[in-house]
Amino acid sequence: MAVKTEPVTINLGPQHPSTHGVFRLRVKFDGEVVLDVEPVFGYLHRGTEKLAESRTYVQIVTLTDRLDYTASMSNNLSYVLAVEKLAGIEAPERAQYIRVICAELARISSHLMATGFLLNDLGAFATPLMYCFRERERILDLFEMLCGARITVSYMRPGGVLQDPPDDFWPALTRINDDLPQYFDELESLITGNEIVLARTRDVGTISAEHAINASISGPILRATGVQWDVRRADPYEIYDRLDFDIPIGAVGDTFDRYLVRIQEMRESVKIIRQCIEQTPDGPYRADAPWFIRAPEGDAYAAVEGPKGELGFYMVSDGDISPYRCKIRAPSFINLTALTDMLVGWKMGDLITIFGSLDVVLGEVDR
Repeated sequence: MAVKTEPVTINLGPQHPSTHGVFRLRVKFDGEVVLDVEPVFGYLHRGTEKLAESRTYVQIVTLTDRLDYTASMSNNLSYVLAVEKLAGIEAPERAQYIRVICAELARISSHLMATGFLLNDLGAFATPLMYCFRERERILDLFEMLCGARITVSYMRPGGVLQDPPDDFWPALTRINDDLPQYFDELESLITGNEIVLARTRDVGTISAEHAINASISGPILRATGVQWDVRRADPYEIYDRLDFDIPIGAVGDTFDRYLVRIQEMRESVKIIRQCIEQTPDGPYRADAPWFIRAPEGDAYAAVEGPKGELGFYMVSDGDISPYRCKIRAPSFINLTALTDMLVGWKMGDLITIFGSLDVVLGEVDR
């Protein structure tokens, strides 16, 4: 006998400022089936873009750390590339290699968090997440060696980096880079063939390549649909055009593909870092740029392939020591636009998993 039900609207979140929880989903359910979803954000109200208008070009670096705070180095890089394009500054070759190393370490660190928390959302509370934290800590140790900070690093500068890596940085980097592949193998042995993971993620939260492209989605979510688009290849910056690496893609664009693409991307980052260690030249780590940069009147846009997708900064200068306007293309914000279509028709338990697979950080959504 069919049971008659009536739609009910439930607010999910916000719960906690350090998780997905600075975000509210207004969900209409029929029983446990999702009928409609309205994402609600704005709880952080950072005002980063407006704050940038009253800070010097160097001071703004600290604001970028707090966007995607799981990958501060990537934020630094996108911003300084925009300033360099705007002001006509060129970073030395050594600085470019160091920046790429830092950006790829940040990618691994961010993807480890995405993987660990996805398994947490699936109900595996301790083991996979703690394994991911364990390896991330070693990466943060490297960041601490570079600049004394672990999370909000503020390491990069227009024209280069804050300081040259200490002598003991390079052996430590080589050790962890050599160790990481076996840790990825360990993670995959726990996750990739796990029947519960497969049942909860395969063909769940699928998005088509056409839909992803039309929504301007980028990063692992786009590549999971089979689209081989990566800014490092499509519009190379720094020294990426000298490096040999593959662009992993998925097949159907489901939650499992998004997980697997991130695992494969971490392996490619290890290859990139190994090449950078071998190729990094001696020389200056920063160009002779003034402390108070006065960019000529004009505008510039620079983007990098961040862990979540294309992260770009659009800067407008009126000739002052602060930008007239700063606009950030935040991948977490844009990737959320497909959330409603990905959730409708699924159930409450699937909703948490699908949302977790997007790997959004609200610091760059509420920028």
